[in-house]
Amino acid sequence: MKLRLTIALLALALAGCGSSGSNADAGHEHAAEGDHADADARGEHGGRLLQQDDITIELAIAEDGTPPKYEAWLYRDDKPLPATAGEVDVALARLGNVRETHALRARKDGRLMADSIVGEPHSFDVVVTARIDGRTLRWNFPSYEGRTVIAADVARQSGIRVAKAGPGVIADEHEVQGLLTPVEGRVASAMARFPGPIRALLANVGDSVRAGQPLASIESNLSLSQYTVAAPISGVVLSRNAAVGAVAGEGAPLFEIADLSTLWVDLHVFGTDATHLRAGVPVTVTRMSDGVQAQTTLERVLPGTATASQSTVARATLDNADGLWRPGSAVSAKVTVARQPVAMAVPLSALQRFRDWDVVFVRVGDTYEVRPLELGRRDASQVEVLSGLRAGDEVVVEQSYLVKADIEKSGASHDH
Repeated sequence: MKLRLTIALLALALAGCGSSGSNADAGHEHAAEGDHADADARGEHGGRLLQQDDITIELAIAEDGTPPKYEAWLYRDDKPLPATAGEVDVALARLGNVRETHALRARKDGRLMADSIVGEPHSFDVVVTARIDGRTLRWNFPSYEGRTVIAADVARQSGIRVAKAGPGVIADEHEVQGLLTPVEGRVASAMARFPGPIRALLANVGDSVRAGQPLASIESNLSLSQYTVAAPISGVVLSRNAAVGAVAGEGAPLFEIADLSTLWVDLHVFGTDATHLRAGVPVTVTRMSDGVQAQTTLERVLPGTATASQSTVARATLDNADGLWRPGSAVSAKVTVARQPVAMAVPLSALQRFRDWDVVFVRVGDTYEVRPLELGRRDASQVEVLSGLRAGDEVVVEQSYLVKADIEKSGASHDH
């Protein structure tokens, strides 16, 4: 109930901040400066109509089957002018003070078109300058998409956190299953030296014992005197195979003791994954009972194959200081066979889907805007960014879904 109430409060807070600033304008057309500008007017080619006096420019971004480029058509008194009658320049100011200019020049098909590509997102403040018959005309208007404004205090209360984009390391990881076993040579049996009845047992299964500690008292049939069976090593009693009054045979194992301060992790690797493994690579072992993780390194890849599973066994040693790693338990592990530095990486928690893109959201002041990305390699925690971000961009790395929801709530569109 408390969790639902918290989510509801955050939603109300975001709803409140989304009604102000540029978010209120996101995805909508705005009136151009001029005597007869109509923000909602559309030309016969579907473009925005910009009008001053007797001159009208229809401006659009061509996207059908081509990289997005600005195109325009010229009119005087609502009658088409040849493309050679003028020139149009479109200056864009993106979030973060990134500026670009697109020069539209005459084409044989009767339109003006730029050679330069308009990168995504198509979200910017626009200044259009036209030179027609010696006259210079100018319009400016905002054209936003994938953008919202969230006040700093609301973002903080909502848990929205940003981090600067920069270099990273992508790990080549292999996920495998494993089994914990005692280390060979650290398991020993406490045995009767002479046959005779067992008079006392001084330890139980699970007890921690030290080397030399008395575990049992046996009356020897040979000398009719009692002798003590002591622990051969320090460790934990795994089993007790004796009862008071029973007769112990010579050499009979009464107790099995194991030093469990360290354990072996035998990892079962299948197929071609085995060819990537070598001694010395890092291993992260996860305890299935509670999710606790431990770091170790791979010690060796055993030469044989596990008969039952036909897997290759790779072995690492695990510290068991807390005693909660138990022999016989199954574990999961990630074996990192390589680490590759990359020029740019972001956490997987930053990624969202927006339209047909993999995106992150960048913050400039209180404004958040979508950034479509070209992605490369990834591992369990982060992904390489090939294009779409600049070093130092502040990327939302926690609660990015809240930013996405606020943008979608505003109705931000892909309209030009």
